[in-house]
Amino acid sequence: MVKICCIGAGYVGGPTMAVIALKCPDVEVAVVDISVPRINAWNSDQLPIYEPGLDDVVKQCRGKNLFFSTDVEKHVREADIVFVSVNTPTKTRGLGAGKAADLTYWESAARMIADVSVSDKIVVEKSTVPVKTAEAIEKILTHNSKGIKFQILSNPEFLAEGTAIKDLFNPDRVLIGGRETPEGFKAVQTLKDVYAHWVPEGQIITTNLWSAELSKLAANAFLAQRISSVNAMSALCEATGADVTQVSYAVGTDSRIGPKFLNSSVGFGGSCFQKDILNLVYICECNGLPEVAEYWKQVIKINDYQKSRFVNRVVSSMFNSVSNKKIAVLGFAFKKDTGDTRETPAIDVCKGLLEDKARLSIYDPQVTEDQIQRDLSMNKFDWDHPLHLQPMSPTTVKQVSVTWDAYEATKDAHGICIMTEWDEFKNLDFQKIFDNMQKPAFVFDGRNIMNLQKLREIGFIVYSIGKPLDDWLKDMPAVA
Repeated sequence: MVKICCIGAGYVGGPTMAVIALKCPDVEVAVVDISVPRINAWNSDQLPIYEPGLDDVVKQCRGKNLFFSTDVEKHVREADIVFVSVNTPTKTRGLGAGKAADLTYWESAARMIADVSVSDKIVVEKSTVPVKTAEAIEKILTHNSKGIKFQILSNPEFLAEGTAIKDLFNPDRVLIGGRETPEGFKAVQTLKDVYAHWVPEGQIITTNLWSAELSKLAANAFLAQRISSVNAMSALCEATGADVTQVSYAVGTDSRIGPKFLNSSVGFGGSCFQKDILNLVYICECNGLPEVAEYWKQVIKINDYQKSRFVNRVVSSMFNSVSNKKIAVLGFAFKKDTGDTRETPAIDVCKGLLEDKARLSIYDPQVTEDQIQRDLSMNKFDWDHPLHLQPMSPTTVKQVSVTWDAYEATKDAHGICIMTEWDEFKNLDFQKIFDNMQKPAFVFDGRNIMNLQKLREIGFIVYSIGKPLDDWLKDMPAVA
């Protein structure tokens, strides 16, 4: 029986290994992590992450051929294939601070694999890593190998949160990169055989190591660039009276462009896009390509601009001050169907409003008060370090309250900011909400999900990104 061990029980490791266990009943899969609370959660009825369909998959396999454990060394020692899915946060100090990936956790994982191994192993990079990481890992393993042979593969994940299980069941592609040597080809084939249990052969792409590593960064950079492109257009639409939804639909009908990732919003979030682009920028700079680095920097600049533009629009619409005004924030996760708040635009928008002394009342169906308070009191990039290195007791932000009900959040509010496209927000009783708000009552739709006409008929003053502006908003232009 082939034994697989995955180091790291997070958003990538947990779901990926659960699906491998489900699709490969003849493979034993162990997911290991040093975090006792996280492993306990994986072994309970309340999994540590929310992802549609994940519960069912875990329950079908857990205890049969899927195990969650804190005994890291035992499972690594016994495994034939070791996936490494640890954090690769952006460095906060030293060389490359603010851009380069911090490979501390990766390096310690590699050293531990070398220390405990008593048989040959295939080591698979599952975390998103900078190009040439495999080379560094190879050096650590070979210099500490005690005669044991290791093959390094790159197998980046291309999951979208909220649809991760669906993506794992029916992937666009599985990418495996390895050394172009007989041993490398053999290792690639071994991993290919695992995926071949359910993925058609034509969708399993094999490349050299460096191409696989760079493909992951490039894919995320291209996706983020599409969002920044349509968001740049949204600002122009507001200035000219065009409608960004109509523009993006017209553009998306071109088969060379396609309709996906052309929805304008308050900005992109999630754990990958910004981090991977910063990483790409750093690699370009290190390789003497400043013009290429500058190009990718603009994708992040537009994303930051979109968030500050949204805050400016809220403040300027409300007589240039939100001081001591209650603003309801509906949605805190970076997208619907996930409880993940990493790099969510809601953090920057909330911080911007708090700087202007607003009182915030936040509601999200999947995010806890503790997580929201933690996010609002954290420094940039701290979220990507393990939990024990994050601020443990968040400094409660006095101007923030968190509720478990949208109607409670909006009661007596001056304005509503819609920050996540949860379906339930479209079905709220906005007449009831309007009746219980201060007047004039504002809705700022950061996700373009609301029926603007209906809201206006109720009496709201409405701002929706990239849509023709209400007369009220034209009289109070947002200044950057």
